[in-house]
Amino acid sequence: MSITPIAGFAGAHDTRRVSRLAGVQAIYQMELTGVDAEAVAREFIEHRFEHEIEMKTAGPADEVFFAAIVTGVPRHQVEIDQSIAKCLASDWRLERVDSILRAILRAAAFELIARLDVPAKVVIDEYVEISHAFFAGDEPGFVNAVLDKLAHRKRSAEFGEAPPKDELQF
Repeated sequence: MSITPIAGFAGAHDTRRVSRLAGVQAIYQMELTGVDAEAVAREFIEHRFEHEIEMKTAGPADEVFFAAIVTGVPRHQVEIDQSIAKCLASDWRLERVDSILRAILRAAAFELIARLDVPAKVVIDEYVEISHAFFAGDEPGFVNAVLDKLAHRKRSAEFGEAPPKDELQF
C-alpha cells in the first residue's frame, strides 16, 4: 500500500503517529485478507517497521501502542462500529464507507473509547492528518466531522458537556 508521506514525522513524539498510521494500514489489511490481528501485528513489527522504505522514512513506531490499536479494534469491533454508525448521517451505513476510511474511523474510535490517556482533540487531529495521507478530497473533512461527533458522545466531559442520554456510561 503506497501512501503520501505525512509532514512532521520526524520528532520523538511522533512514534505514536507512526504507530497510528501503521495501525490503520494493518486494520485495512485485516479487513481485506481476513488474517487475525495478532498475525498482522507480528508481521508489521517483525518485517515492515524496519524493512519497508515507507515505514523506515516515517521513523520509529511505538510497537506496544501499535499492537494495542491493532488488537483492540477487532476485540471491540461491535461497540466501535455501533458508535461510528451513530455518528453517520441517517441514510449512511458503515459498510458504505470506503474501506480505508473505515480503518481510520475504527482506529480512532478505539482510541476515543479505550485510550483515555490520549486527549480527544489529539485523537481527532492525528487521524484527520492521517486521512490526508490517503485522500486529497473531502474525506479528511468527513473524518473530522465523524470523529468530532464521536468524541462529543464518548468524551463529553472533555468538552464540558453532559453525556448524551443514549450513551452508556460506567
